[in-house]
Amino acid sequence: MRAQEITFLKLVQGDKQFQVPLYQRTYSWGRDQLQRLWDDVSELVEQHIGAEKPAPHFLGSVVLAPGHIQAGGVQRWLVVDGQQRLTTLMLAFTALRDHYKSSPNDRAADRVHRQILVNEFHEDLDHYRLLPTQADRDAYTACVESSPKAGGADNIGLAYRFFLGALAQGEGEHGAAWTAAVETVLKDLLSIVEITAQDGDNVYRIFESINNTGVGLSQSDLLRNYVFSLLPKRGERVYRELWLPMQQQLGPKNLELLVWLDLVVRGHNKAKQSEIYREQQKRLDVFKDDEEALQQEIALLAERGGRLLRILEPEREGSGALRVALERLGAWGGQTHYPLALHLLDLVDTGRATAAEAAEALGYVESYLVRRMICQVPTNNLNRIFMDAPRELETDRSPAEAAHRLLSGRRRKWPSDEDLREAVRSKPFYWSGRSGQRFHVLRRLEESHAASEPVDFEKAALSVEHVLPQRPSQTWFDLLGEETDDGQSPQELHDLLVHTLGNLTLSGENSKLSNHPFERKQQILDSSALRMNQEIAAAERWGRAEILARADRLAQRACELWPAPLGAVKTVGDEWPGWAELHAALVVMPSGTWTSYGDVAELIGLHAVGIGNHLATKAGVIGAYRVLNSDGRVSPGFRWLDDDRTETPQEILEQEGVPFDKAGRAHRSRRLTAPELATLLGRDMPADTANDPLPDTENGAAAERFCAQLSENQSESVADEVLAALRFWGRQGGHLEYGRAEETSCFPMLDAGTGSQPHLLWPLAVYPVTGTAEVVFQYLKDRSPFDDVELRRELLSLLNEIDGIELAEAKLDLRPSFPLQVFAEHGEEICAVLEWFVHTVALDLARRT
Repeated sequence: MRAQEITFLKLVQGDKQFQVPLYQRTYSWGRDQLQRLWDDVSELVEQHIGAEKPAPHFLGSVVLAPGHIQAGGVQRWLVVDGQQRLTTLMLAFTALRDHYKSSPNDRAADRVHRQILVNEFHEDLDHYRLLPTQADRDAYTACVESSPKAGGADNIGLAYRFFLGALAQGEGEHGAAWTAAVETVLKDLLSIVEITAQDGDNVYRIFESINNTGVGLSQSDLLRNYVFSLLPKRGERVYRELWLPMQQQLGPKNLELLVWLDLVVRGHNKAKQSEIYREQQKRLDVFKDDEEALQQEIALLAERGGRLLRILEPEREGSGALRVALERLGAWGGQTHYPLALHLLDLVDTGRATAAEAAEALGYVESYLVRRMICQVPTNNLNRIFMDAPRELETDRSPAEAAHRLLSGRRRKWPSDEDLREAVRSKPFYWSGRSGQRFHVLRRLEESHAASEPVDFEKAALSVEHVLPQRPSQTWFDLLGEETDDGQSPQELHDLLVHTLGNLTLSGENSKLSNHPFERKQQILDSSALRMNQEIAAAERWGRAEILARADRLAQRACELWPAPLGAVKTVGDEWPGWAELHAALVVMPSGTWTSYGDVAELIGLHAVGIGNHLATKAGVIGAYRVLNSDGRVSPGFRWLDDDRTETPQEILEQEGVPFDKAGRAHRSRRLTAPELATLLGRDMPADTANDPLPDTENGAAAERFCAQLSENQSESVADEVLAALRFWGRQGGHLEYGRAEETSCFPMLDAGTGSQPHLLWPLAVYPVTGTAEVVFQYLKDRSPFDDVELRRELLSLLNEIDGIELAEAKLDLRPSFPLQVFAEHGEEICAVLEWFVHTVALDLARRT
């Protein structure tokens, strides 16, 4: 085998084709991997624009084997290893080409197309420089051919849409020169090691050898081996007294974290966790002939390891104020603040700062994180801000003042009091941040009451509760109908208010509160030990006025709890973060889907009229044609801002596969709701705890409630066939579990666990009152064997063969539904699908055991 380091452009140029063998898995990169690659690309772009000479970024290796060559054909290379990187970069170039087209810059688009994507003078499959596995081929070629089907719901479509959105956002912030720099980086500054096998080599054996080797050494393992190779005389004592205790205290994962943080705190602010061995090796190389100096370096690392333990376990911190600050950031979660926190502990332990100053500085960090979360400021630059902080923190003032000044910089986007008040009133807080962060905010707001007998949050089983319910009864809609304005319907008003902070509280009685009328909720909340619940219970009614009034009170408490930046001013105009959210939501929508103005308004916390005005005046918004009226019709006021476009939104959506009826209404099965958009955006969507399975002791009563609700709300034939299907499930070895909510949902479950470890799967959830069966792809995608998208697609296909069921392929990661009426007309066919599900799980269980 031969190996050479090469740029991506040189790798792919020429009449050649990279073919992914059938034994390889399908393309599997998700949003996290794409974002990491894009962060690296963006960093190189910044250096390139800044007239620096960035070193090429090493992406990894691609192992190739020569394929069959036909006379006059292309040189074929089988991709033995590296197909994920290769496919990702090809999709990045496909998105870059289409971004150039929309600019418009046809010359640049043509250059990318011919240089990278296709073999210009070859036809059929030989035309493509990359030929993925058959499962991915249609999705990939749709992107290369700019087909209406480009950007579908699979991972190929996700990557294509991700890069389209990233390019649009980047050019919007930095201009066209930035996009040209992206092209240069992708072509010439991404380094790949090309490893080529020879004719006659067993390609599958090479693939198997690469992918079935033992566990590799971690970065900290490599560093340890290197360090002790330089300590022939002192090594044993240094290992016993310094390295081993540090390693035992921290554990392998945190030791690697320490080695990375050590670099960052020393000023290596661009160090990547995947490259810490190389960076530390370069730093320590100067000590290779001085064992005493190297021993001192290890001692300093061990001291820093003790400080990291105080961050990880704040109870180790002696100072009360500093311990509380570390506890609050620990409860917030994540590692974003670690570089600055570790630097502050360095200052405290070396006498350059007091514990009180460090605690105040960390208070500003908490405020910065909390305010950004409430205002839904994008988090994509947070890691960079805190990695730069140890180096950028001013040293001629106290650490607290320096941290306050640093985070208040214009580009840091620390929301002002005015921003915070507005966000508390309008933003869907229930979808902000992660679940632990939402709980943290509500807990701190409750604690700010300073009750004489405060709640013990460590013992109380509390979760976030909506006062105005997510699924309100008509009584609630009647109440909201008294307060609508500007042509809003009660449903639209509900959607704008329901997830805002003013309507949320903490409770351990979620199943009792459910969607009861406010009078019943008052009784339960009034008996709560939480002051915030007693305040809600004191209200005479609960509608728009009360929710907004409470939002203002909470906003005032939030402003007092979390201090504002220095010289804060309100963000205005198109810099408002909500527009970035809107644009991102439209980018994540797969081909063949639509949404409504109301859905997007609910997602970003703005009136639907404002959404319409923005889309009507803002050029270059990807996917603006996907936003329709709530009934699925194109808005009469829709106009293309590009005069060259003549097709209608309906025509484009029909080409993508969205069915329209004779009245011009898009089929509802292709509509993406606000929660579905939030899921596609990667938000930490709260679990529906009201539908958590009940304990076995309550299962009998729940089964009776379910049967009663089914017979009360559905026809006799529907109820009989649903129950028949559930009994059929039991005969296949499954069991039934029931939800906690007032509407008692039913889950046909299978336990495919091995030994004492459960592995629960369920194909659908049955809702007897609303009359729907929800297919739970969103949960199945994380559970074997349905983490294989092809099996989820097969389940969707089997269901769609039944008359009355039409599930959109774009919802393979979501929870589409169909009416229970289908059971009455096609019960046997549904049972056949359930039988297939059980059989598929059994085959997977046999494979795993």
